[in-house]
Amino acid sequence: MRAKAGDFLSLCYNPDYATEVTLQPIRRFNFDAAILFSDILVVPHALGMGLTFEAGEGPRLDPVKNISDLNNLRRMLDPARTGPVFETVAKTRASLPAETALLGFCGAPWTVATYMIAGRGTPDQAPARLASLTDPVFFDALIDRLVEVSADYLLGQLEAGADAVQIFDSWSGVLDPESFVRCTIRPISRLVGLVRAKRPGARIIAFPKGATLTGLTQLVEASGVDAVGLDWTADRPAVRRALGGKVALQGNLDPLALIAGGASLDAAIDALLADLRGAAHIFNLGHGIRPETPIAHVEQMLRRVRGF
Repeated sequence: MRAKAGDFLSLCYNPDYATEVTLQPIRRFNFDAAILFSDILVVPHALGMGLTFEAGEGPRLDPVKNISDLNNLRRMLDPARTGPVFETVAKTRASLPAETALLGFCGAPWTVATYMIAGRGTPDQAPARLASLTDPVFFDALIDRLVEVSADYLLGQLEAGADAVQIFDSWSGVLDPESFVRCTIRPISRLVGLVRAKRPGARIIAFPKGATLTGLTQLVEASGVDAVGLDWTADRPAVRRALGGKVALQGNLDPLALIAGGASLDAAIDALLADLRGAAHIFNLGHGIRPETPIAHVEQMLRRVRGF
C-alpha cells in the first residue's frame, strides 16, 4: 500500500489507502480494536513545518529553535492536513463491525516538541531538554501551542467516529521527576481538560513510556484519564495495587517476547495476565510491534490470551 501511495506521508493522507491499512489487521487477526493508521507528526506538519520521512532513518523536520520560528508557524492546524485523517476515521468506523472499537491518537505535547526542536528523533532528547532550561519562554509557548492544537485534533477524531483516543508520550522516560510534572503531567492534564470540556464523556488513554509508578500515579490523579499504557519495564503487581481500582491498565508484553515465540511467549503472556487479574485490562504490547515479528507468533499470542 505504501508503494502504491508513493511514500509514507502520502499513505497517511490518502483516506482510502489509510482506511485499508487500518482495516488489514482486523481482517487478519480479528483484534478487538482498530488503531488509526497515521503518524504523530501530522500535527507539526499541519502547523506548517516541513516534514519528510527518510527510508531507514525516520522523520526529518525543519527545526523550530526559538520564539521567532514558533511565531512563523500556524496558530491552528491546517484543515488540508487534518481533513484526510478525519475522513479516514469516518471511513474506518463505517467499515468496522459494531463490536470493534476504533482508537484515534496524537503525540503528547512533550514528545511532539522533541521532534520539532531537534528536527528528528534523538537518543536522549537533549535538544528539547536543553531548550526547556535555556529558553523557557519559547519552550512553554511551544508546549501551550501543542496542547491547544492537539485537543482540536483529538476532538476532530472523536467527532469523526473514534471510540477512544490515546496520547502517546513516547519520550517521557528521559525526564527527571520535576520535568515529568512540567512536561508530561501538566500538558496532558490540560489537553484532557480541553477535550472533555467539549466532549465530557470522551474516553482517553495516556501512554507515558518509561514513567515510574510515582509518575503514573501522579498523571492519573492529575489528568483523569480512563486508562494508562504500561511499557514492558513496568512493575505490574505494583501498578495493579496502586492504580487497578482507578483506571484501566493497558499493556505490556515485551515486543521481543512476541518475536521469540514458543514456550517463552506463552509464559510471558500467562505471567502478564496473572499479574493484572482483577484490574480492568487491555492486553497489548509494551511498545510497538517490530517489523521482524513472525505472523505465526501473533496468532499464538491471540490463542493464548483468548484461551486464558
